[in-house]
Amino acid sequence: MKKHRVKIGVVFVTLLLAFWLVVAFQRSILLLTDPDPVAKALGAAYLLLPLIGAWALVRELLFGAQTERMASQLHSEGGLPVDDLPRTPAGRIVREAADAQFPAYQAEVEARPEDWRAWFRLSCAYDAAGDRSRARRAMRHAAKLHRGRPASGPA
Repeated sequence: MKKHRVKIGVVFVTLLLAFWLVVAFQRSILLLTDPDPVAKALGAAYLLLPLIGAWALVRELLFGAQTERMASQLHSEGGLPVDDLPRTPAGRIVREAADAQFPAYQAEVEARPEDWRAWFRLSCAYDAAGDRSRARRAMRHAAKLHRGRPASGPA
């Protein structure tokens, strides 16, 4: 059920962003067609916002799809980390428990730095410990390894 709620949320946010991109693009075109040179300059600058937004949206959707493919593959191989960490009454993972498990995942990456599966599990461990930025970097690195790109350290 949680997986479906997440996908519904992604669709909702994507639709909102797409709406904003269309409106921003429309406004930039209106400014570009204005005879005033300042309005034209603002329109050109404003045109960058929807382009950057569209690029970011596509990049994040592709990242999510890649992550889901890797998770499905790990699940079918029986390699996903077991989610058995204790939780608070609010449902959050107890940080100390996540921190206690972290060294095992870190050691796995150190032993097999070219294994995307190890990096995927390390990303999950970072996420459980509350370190979202490192979790994301580790997952991006896992995705590069999964696609067969040469790795030069976590991206």
